[in-house]
Amino acid sequence: MAFQRRRHHFYQRFRLMIPMISSVAAALLFLFALLSFLAPSPIDSDHMHRRQQYTSFNAQANDVIGKPVFRVPNDGGKLNRDVWSSRNSEHFYGCSNCSSKFPKAQVITRQNRYLLIATSGGLNQQRTGITDAVVAARILNATLVVPKLDQRSYWKDSSNFSEIFDVDWFTSYLSNDVKIIKQLPSQKGRKSLSPYSMRVPRKCSERCYINRILPVLVKKRAVQLNKFDYRLANRLDTEYQKLRCRVNYHALRFTPPIQEMGKKLVQWMRMRRKHYIALHLRFEPDMLAFSGCDYGGGEKEQKELGAIRRRWKTLHRSNPDRARRQGKCPLTPEEVGLMLRALGYGSDVHIYVASGEVYGGEETLAPLKALFPNFHSKETIASKEELEPFSSFSSRMAALDFIVCDESDVFVTNNNGNMAKILAGRRRYFGHKPTIRPNAKKLYRVFMNRSNLTWDVFASSVRTFQKGFMGEPKEVRPGRGGFHENPSTCICEDSVAKADKNFGSRKVWKDNATKKIVANDEVDVDDNDNDDDNDNDDDQNDLTDKDMFNETMSDYETLNFEDPELEEIISD
Repeated sequence: MAFQRRRHHFYQRFRLMIPMISSVAAALLFLFALLSFLAPSPIDSDHMHRRQQYTSFNAQANDVIGKPVFRVPNDGGKLNRDVWSSRNSEHFYGCSNCSSKFPKAQVITRQNRYLLIATSGGLNQQRTGITDAVVAARILNATLVVPKLDQRSYWKDSSNFSEIFDVDWFTSYLSNDVKIIKQLPSQKGRKSLSPYSMRVPRKCSERCYINRILPVLVKKRAVQLNKFDYRLANRLDTEYQKLRCRVNYHALRFTPPIQEMGKKLVQWMRMRRKHYIALHLRFEPDMLAFSGCDYGGGEKEQKELGAIRRRWKTLHRSNPDRARRQGKCPLTPEEVGLMLRALGYGSDVHIYVASGEVYGGEETLAPLKALFPNFHSKETIASKEELEPFSSFSSRMAALDFIVCDESDVFVTNNNGNMAKILAGRRRYFGHKPTIRPNAKKLYRVFMNRSNLTWDVFASSVRTFQKGFMGEPKEVRPGRGGFHENPSTCICEDSVAKADKNFGSRKVWKDNATKKIVANDEVDVDDNDNDDDNDNDDDQNDLTDKDMFNETMSDYETLNFEDPELEEIISD
């Protein structure tokens, strides 16, 4: 009986406590729900952590187990190659001498045939015009008058030929190929010659010059070809191609003052470090507006670049995402830095930057400088007084950059413009020094997705996609691409290279450090047998994998603009 009373009393007390327990549980549940709502999700937290880590380049361990950590190392890592040289390069050399079957200028030049050329664009675009002008004069058996440089274009440089190039060296070096004079001769007792002005179609072949220009030249005696840029076919007879090389790589020499200042800049770079990288960074507002790409600057960027684009009625609004996927967007300075680190270049590397006005200024350059603190330009390593004779002339300043980039151990470009192409061809001719051109069409994928990758995966992907874009021998099939970029006719290989090529199914290369023959596991990126016999300058990188084609839209020569100013801005 007593037991039943105690049990009844316990149940009574328990029923009274149930509401209190329920209230406490409800309060705890509400508090837990509130904290869950206010706290960031693990995914968001990890995303913010990696973004902060990427910006500072000094990441800490990720608190979320199993998530990738994009930690950019300070060094370039251990690679199975020398980052300062190209494989097999010692077996290839420039060979542009003419054959005994190529008659001397004194034999073939006709009297009273004078060819004048008015070049167009920036320094390097004009360089292609000068080179092709010599060949055009040879085709026409004419005397070439020293070409006129473009002084009224966007670049606003009043320099004439002799103020940029050594004119005496130019005429004497080519004396056996083409007769060159500095100006039209005066006519004794006759009315002075007045050249007949005309235009020649782009990519005009030898037959084209003979059919279109020669009859006029015979009749008028002096003809001036205006806006002379890319007016000669890409594919010509071997002797004409070799003449192109003699002009571009030997006859065109900068004036002594430009050469001396350029050598000083190179010496200053060498004093800082044995090796250095030269980066041609075209990231000017006009260039970015032209590309139509999105560079992450938000509404402010869209308004600024949009206002620039509206200056040209021929430029229509493009799809930034599509342009990015197609590889038509120049890499940002930050992306260039990440690419170089992935390719094995550490933070101790010295970089010389050839650049105009960078959109966004120091804020845009900050990530690149964080990756490579040893950041130089001609303005930082030379005094204002030393640069004063050149600073008022854009072409002379560009010539200084050209020299430092040409002499660099590694040349890098984020575009496929005229300077990039001229230097790529020159560096192939003079020993295949490493020349890195971003495979923008493939790289955009890893850049866009890098927050979901570890550094090792990112770096491995970059190295894979950059095969065929490093300036090594045989990257581009002979005869394909623009000749100024790939002067294959003027590049010979020695007997060792030919013997190695025939040794088994795998190519081999010499390791300079160990002097051993090492198996080369690089793939041959250009094994497409479907050669196109038509002259086509648009296939700059005719690789087997069409996706590896770097279609950077600053590839000026493939474009046809209605607006002359826009055309000049894109040229360099």
